[in-house]
Amino acid sequence: MKAWIGLAALACVLTACSGGAAADPPERESAPAAPPAPEANVVPAPPVNEVTSGPPKEKEPGPPAEHASTGPSTASGADATATGSVYNGPRNPASAVVGSSAKPPKEAGTGDRKALSWYYMKKPKGQVPGFPGDTKAYTDSMKALWVGTGKKVYLTIDTGGNLGDIETLIKSLKDNDAKANFFIAGYNVRKNPDYVRRLVKDGHLVANHTMTHTDMNVQTDEQVRKEIEDYEKLYQEVTGEEIQPFFRFPYGRYNMHLLKLVSDMGYTSVFWSTAMRDWEPRKNGAENPYNDIMNNLHDGNIILMHQGSPENIEALDRIVKDIKKAGYTFALLNDIEPPK
Repeated sequence: MKAWIGLAALACVLTACSGGAAADPPERESAPAAPPAPEANVVPAPPVNEVTSGPPKEKEPGPPAEHASTGPSTASGADATATGSVYNGPRNPASAVVGSSAKPPKEAGTGDRKALSWYYMKKPKGQVPGFPGDTKAYTDSMKALWVGTGKKVYLTIDTGGNLGDIETLIKSLKDNDAKANFFIAGYNVRKNPDYVRRLVKDGHLVANHTMTHTDMNVQTDEQVRKEIEDYEKLYQEVTGEEIQPFFRFPYGRYNMHLLKLVSDMGYTSVFWSTAMRDWEPRKNGAENPYNDIMNNLHDGNIILMHQGSPENIEALDRIVKDIKKAGYTFALLNDIEPPK
């Protein structure tokens, strides 16, 4: 599916960074081939390295620790900062699939397996951001979303790490009659089934975010399918329902081959058009996530926020109220209409 791509600032061509723009657990990989233009407010993805603000390491077979990576770090301007989340990700992604000793595909990093990271380029408030030039290469067999249309906002909440203040999160959404889309790592679903059942009962959408939250560029096709299929089975066991066909690549890291593979499995990959640097403490507390979101609010906005950030949860009630005051409604991904 070919989606809308921003005009302007696409002069900044970033090659395979590891960790898309503001998105899920921190990730990053290769450095950009050339620095983005100074005027382009590039928002890259979260780093895949361990972060001090992340939750304590788990000893059980849950989220493997993360490994270091690099992302678009040469962007200039106050808004050209990496974005990610508070969480524990895989330190050795290649072995993240339990019981597997498979090595990354030999062809990884070349051709349609070249590692890519999601990012976007900010524009003035109210305008839809610019998106990676890679989207021009998406074919009709590659199902992906990164922005919608109209006065709708799609709040997506990732949980690649700890769940944080669940009660405040749920109350903020319920009190404001707002629905959200959750991408919860499989190990969190297994550890917190009652939480997932509660979200589904409240009418939120819970989608596939893999079992181990691993950079999929370092996995074999067999491992990738297993990650996704095992999640499907677990979700059905927990909720009694079939999972809805939406998927998010951990760290926003993917490649063209994987995008098609996931599409062929019946999923639409969901990226984003707003995110923030929420994998570490925010200097101004809850003011930071509030300003990050409100200053980039636009039609069809797909917002990425990490549940493990206490500042995000503290700011959520105010964010939801003011988004509604701005004339937007909160919607689920199964109600999205991407630009033509």
